[in-house]
Amino acid sequence: MMEQLQFAVPTLFGVEGLCAGEMRRLGLEQVRAENGRVFCTGTPLDIARLNLNLRTGERVLLVLGSFPAPTFDALFEGTRALPWEALIPRDGAFPVQGYSLNSALRSVPDCQAIVKKAAARRLGEKYSLERLPETGALYQIRFSIMKDTATLMLDTSGPGLYKRGYRAQGVTAPLRETLAAALTLLSHYRGKDPFCDIKPPKIIQLQVSSARLTLAG
Repeated sequence: MMEQLQFAVPTLFGVEGLCAGEMRRLGLEQVRAENGRVFCTGTPLDIARLNLNLRTGERVLLVLGSFPAPTFDALFEGTRALPWEALIPRDGAFPVQGYSLNSALRSVPDCQAIVKKAAARRLGEKYSLERLPETGALYQIRFSIMKDTATLMLDTSGPGLYKRGYRAQGVTAPLRETLAAALTLLSHYRGKDPFCDIKPPKIIQLQVSSARLTLAG
């Protein structure tokens, strides 16, 4: 695996700055926040560090490459040129998910099919296989296409990081742990005082009628 890696961490909108601050405190380099995600560079060891320590990021994605993708042919060739064999083994399963915004390629299902076909072509050539078994571990491929630029990534988190938590079962209207962590960071809480969320008491005004009440005996 490459020694210098680029990571993309999706966040809830408005939380990018907090996540970027966490990355800097962890010693990551070239931290850059955009709308809904934060980029940084690091080493393979930082994959585990980010997944374990980030409190406000939704997941940790390993960026494999970015390239112009105004057409399906460009998306196919750009995807095929990436070193998938360095990360996905011979029997690895590699489903594809992604999105497209403000781009000529608007059909997400078609983009998913093109990325899948291109990655499979590359892996098949490298492993000398006409059909890949995909019976092994899961390697989730994710892509984003924004303003005709495609970014291809590999998901290192599996379930979202907000699912790392302690909750044994679902509750009514739960607050995501990542959002709760963001609110705690914004409050500048330092662990020295009690911390709780108390709803203000309801003020109930009782109006007593001046009319006389007659109780039946």
